[in-house]
Amino acid sequence: MTGEFDVILFDNDGVLVDTEPLFLRATRELLATVDVAIDVDTYREICLVQGKSVFVLAERKGLTKPEILALRARRDARYMQLIEEGVSVLDGVEETLASLHGTYPLAIVTSSGRPHFERIHQQTRLLGYFEFVLADGDYARHKPHPDPYLAAAARFGVDCERCLVIEDTERGLESAHAAGMRCIAIPNELSKTGNFEKAERVLGSMEELIDVLGF
Repeated sequence: MTGEFDVILFDNDGVLVDTEPLFLRATRELLATVDVAIDVDTYREICLVQGKSVFVLAERKGLTKPEILALRARRDARYMQLIEEGVSVLDGVEETLASLHGTYPLAIVTSSGRPHFERIHQQTRLLGYFEFVLADGDYARHKPHPDPYLAAAARFGVDCERCLVIEDTERGLESAHAAGMRCIAIPNELSKTGNFEKAERVLGSMEELIDVLGF
């Protein structure tokens, strides 16, 4: 695939860092306080496939919008606590980024809020590999809409077909595809049952990416 693209755009959670289980844990804990139980399949379908919030289940239970906003704020605070307890960089990520750095311009395109993102990467040595980061608030609509990746292409000043995206979820793949970009999927434990038919390749780990790119 060498020479087929100009830049590489990485998702963050579940691709670079192992934070998806922490976010799921925080969400389940806070929803449980209002007697809403979610299993992994429900979370996967609503969040990782549809790109929606599982707090819609609290709304169906009768909680008001202010109550849901307060609950989400408590979830976000709990998620921050879990982040501060420690975040792991996924296997092969730092080695892969080191190999790509200097050959391809790299960027992160995430749906995470800045406070969580920045606290995560205070614990990693990854941000030096990237030209920029686009997070929640830097584009109009979240994944699976194309806006995040369209914004990244515009920031780099390149055509979308010259961008390669690395994602782990169906919603991320759909976002990249809708933007007219090719996408390599590297599913994890939470997303591995997804439909990745639109992906250029589906890999088992980040370590495989270097071989696929022809390094």
